[in-house]
Amino acid sequence: MTPLRKQYSEYLTLRGYSDRTKESYLAAVGALAKHYWRRPDRISELEIRDYLLLLHRKGRSFSTINVAVSALRLFYAEVLKRPVDRLGDHLPRTGRAIKRPRVYSKEELRRLFASCPDVLGRALLLTIYGAGLRLNEACHLRVSDIESDRMMLRIEQGKGAKDRYTILSPWLLRELRRHWRCSRPRTWLFPSRRDPERPMLDGTAQKLFYAALQRAGLPNRGGIHCLRHSFATHFLEEGGDLPTLKKLLGHAYFSTTAGYVQVSRERTAGVSSPLQPTH
Repeated sequence: MTPLRKQYSEYLTLRGYSDRTKESYLAAVGALAKHYWRRPDRISELEIRDYLLLLHRKGRSFSTINVAVSALRLFYAEVLKRPVDRLGDHLPRTGRAIKRPRVYSKEELRRLFASCPDVLGRALLLTIYGAGLRLNEACHLRVSDIESDRMMLRIEQGKGAKDRYTILSPWLLRELRRHWRCSRPRTWLFPSRRDPERPMLDGTAQKLFYAALQRAGLPNRGGIHCLRHSFATHFLEEGGDLPTLKKLLGHAYFSTTAGYVQVSRERTAGVSSPLQPTH
């Protein structure tokens, strides 16, 4: 690791940035240096602007360019003490494309869960859907996070380094107890198969999902994260309200949660987890 990369990494750690954000920001600065084959402290502001414009011309996504701009602004201002506050202002304002989340029907989910060949995989996918979790949140659940007396799941240090609670349906609790009897996890609810002292890797969970998807004969509608989208959509269809859904999902902005209203087919009475047994 170069001294500048090490300095930037330490700064991001001290400021409390998540591991994923750190990785993205460090990669953005590394890509700039690789493009010019020079150390970033020897690259001019004009060259940085030309590089960002090149990313736009190559058709890079709005989010990719936005991460690059944010990462470079922070690096040059805090590490090199060369503020570039107007970096990115010259780029065309194309805006972010509005994409509605794609979801599975309850019947499709029933087929998906039934196609899981083992208890662990079934429990994992049911947990992501039934509690509306992000993949990494599910993989990092601890056995102690199950609060069965309150019928809640504790999410520790989710996205944005925030703790929160989400609902635990009776059906999911039964499935998790079945998983515990079969696997006897100690610390991590879904431990790594190679090293039970560590949580399951995101990649392992994704492979479980795609294998179940193929066995069920279902189309891919956006990867394993589609289970979380399905939870949110079905929650609203069951009569849940947006403020409650925002808290359950751990969204920072209400506008993010409101997007699910466009996907939901209808609003009915009663608020409960959408994860219910299907006969």
